[in-house]
Amino acid sequence: MINEQQKPMFRFLMVMTMAAVIGLQTWMILFNNFAVEIAGLDGSQVGLLQSIREIPGLLALLAIYAMLLISEHRLAALSVILLGLGTLFAGYFPSMGGLICTTLIMSFGFHYFETCNQSLTLQYFDKATAPLVFGRLRSLGAAANIVAAVLLFTLGFFLDYKAMYLGMGSLVTAAGIWALFQDPSHTEIVPQHRKMIFRRRYGLYYFLTFMAGARRQIFIAFSVLLLVKIFHFSLREVAILFVLNNVVNYFLSPLIGRAIVRFGERKVLSLEYAGLILVFLTYALTQSKAVVIGMYILDHGLFNFAIAIRTYFQKVADPQDIAPSMAMGFTINHIAAVVLPVLGGLAWMIDHRIPFIAGAAMSLISLVAVQWIPNFSDRPDISTD
Repeated sequence: MINEQQKPMFRFLMVMTMAAVIGLQTWMILFNNFAVEIAGLDGSQVGLLQSIREIPGLLALLAIYAMLLISEHRLAALSVILLGLGTLFAGYFPSMGGLICTTLIMSFGFHYFETCNQSLTLQYFDKATAPLVFGRLRSLGAAANIVAAVLLFTLGFFLDYKAMYLGMGSLVTAAGIWALFQDPSHTEIVPQHRKMIFRRRYGLYYFLTFMAGARRQIFIAFSVLLLVKIFHFSLREVAILFVLNNVVNYFLSPLIGRAIVRFGERKVLSLEYAGLILVFLTYALTQSKAVVIGMYILDHGLFNFAIAIRTYFQKVADPQDIAPSMAMGFTINHIAAVVLPVLGGLAWMIDHRIPFIAGAAMSLISLVAVQWIPNFSDRPDISTD
């Protein structure tokens, strides 16, 4: 799968992906309790902080200009260091102002690393290998999620919030410092544009990326809310589901990468969106706790199919457009993160089923849109179109 020349980059991305996931999960697992119990924030302040957390995603396109100053793999390492520092210092500033600062530091680190992660994978691995690498990295990310959850659950018996933030953040920062002194690059890749790229022929990629961001927000904002508010899940039950989802994804993600190679992006994404129509309509209509658990696990698994959007772009893009286009795509993906939770929250107040019916409608639109993805086996010259 991976040749000797590619192994340094794969090892680099593997360590960085696991470190970034551990940092983000530490922040997310501890945040709500820390914000309420220690910082004394109310619900509106916590909601505002969650919105602030998405701002760096909207500004991901600025990564293009950072690459004018440093190489992309060093930007990835610095981003993980930022993520680690934002996590490390979070426990030392238990106030609204302090949490805004540490949240922005953490979030800039995570979002800029993810931009570089996607870009480097598409640049350094060919069209047959990239889906397998994405699948493997997703699998390792799921394993890192489980490790972070188990570590924090165990440490919670012995340490306070400050010590947990400090310990986990230091681990992530150390991984970033290690990466800063690595050079996994080689000179055979195509040099990247160092300017903003927005091309009409990438329109389908932009559209699918935006819709994927909207789908992600419905999952994050309303699926768990459905479990808690409507089906009265306890914190322990949600935590068990979290671990179960990541166990499933550990095994599922590599299979998705292989499916993309074998069946192509159109079929894989068609399966995803057809599955999402079922998931969202079931969320809206079911009254069974067992059924909603099954849909939640299926929903979480289908989220990984989105790697096919990036591998589709790899096949239609000019090679030098990959880095700036990944940054642009990340920004487009996060437009929905700012708008949808507010609109969906208002709709929820009218009827909790409305956000999920809207999600089913968006999935249907996406299902139609992916039929415009060509059959690449019939068009080997697609990258030059």
